[in-house]
Amino acid sequence: MENLKKIIALSVISVTMSCGKTSEEKQNNTTEVTEKEPLNIIFMVGDGMGIPQVSSAFYFGEHTPNFKQFESIGLSRTSSTSHLITDSAAGATAFSTGEKTYKRAIGVSSDTIALPTILEQLKEKGYQTGLISLTSITHATPAAYYAHVEDRDMHEEIAKQLVEAEVDFFAGGGKKYFQNREDGLHLYDSLKAKNYKLDTLELSKPDTARRNAYLLAEEGLPSKTEGRGDFLAEAAINGFNYFEANKKPFFMMIEGSYIDWGGHAKDDEMMIQEVLDFDKTIGVVLDFVKKHPNTLLVVTADHETGGVSIGKAYDESGKEIPQQVQVYFNTDQHSTELVPVFAKGQGEELFRGIYENNEIYHKLMQAINEN
Repeated sequence: MENLKKIIALSVISVTMSCGKTSEEKQNNTTEVTEKEPLNIIFMVGDGMGIPQVSSAFYFGEHTPNFKQFESIGLSRTSSTSHLITDSAAGATAFSTGEKTYKRAIGVSSDTIALPTILEQLKEKGYQTGLISLTSITHATPAAYYAHVEDRDMHEEIAKQLVEAEVDFFAGGGKKYFQNREDGLHLYDSLKAKNYKLDTLELSKPDTARRNAYLLAEEGLPSKTEGRGDFLAEAAINGFNYFEANKKPFFMMIEGSYIDWGGHAKDDEMMIQEVLDFDKTIGVVLDFVKKHPNTLLVVTADHETGGVSIGKAYDESGKEIPQQVQVYFNTDQHSTELVPVFAKGQGEELFRGIYENNEIYHKLMQAINEN
């Protein structure tokens, strides 16, 4: 009987100690969750980039494409509310707001009501924000993240809204929409009044104590075949350096704009070089993601352009060349092909499967909220 009492007493002590330890562990786990870093979001848009365009990097590049590093891959359906074949404005608005809209709309619903964008929402949560484009920074894709207008061609109004949006870091073209405007406003002065370092000459080192604006062409920057150089990758690196110096989470959209233009021009060399440049920039971004595990990278397209296929190559006599392929264009316009979605980092598994383009916004927000 005495031995039984001892066993019961030891059991009670053991259970008490175990419960105390469990309580302490729970407290530690709660602290760990509370102190977890917010999720950085890098969203890359290859404008006009369908699966054939991605495939071109595997056949025409000198190195293994960075696309191959992704394991979480999905497909997106791009149609707008007004047209089965969308444009960049409606496509980017679906990404930025989570709501499909009509062709040519920027940041507004089908009934032209302004919709809050992911950039605006995350800015309210203390995120830093960034936009990089090869076209004018007022062009459809970047504009959909900060502007709310009925038509994508309202460039002067879009530029004015960019100043008001106070995006922390942006780089692209579009000088002519900020100066010599029809309304007489001098938006260079407005940017400086908002504490921007403004550079209209080169992609200089960012000033980490201020916002940074790079307007480096009257309209769009040159294409790769016109000698653009490594602007896209270098701008991404500048953005990362700026965000890291300020030690805050960030959202950044990077657009490879001229894959689309190669399709419109039925220019296979332009399309190929733009895809390879975009893939090179993906490599730079993936290096950042590997070093910063609190980051999610999503790469996709707003639509496909050119109805591209990659098929047999022939010599001048019409004989097939067994070890070569050739790019073929079915149209000089957009198509309704499903486009690929690649994801890497925390929450990447959310982007597997087939879904509508506006679902990408909701998946990004889910990844942020679950982090």
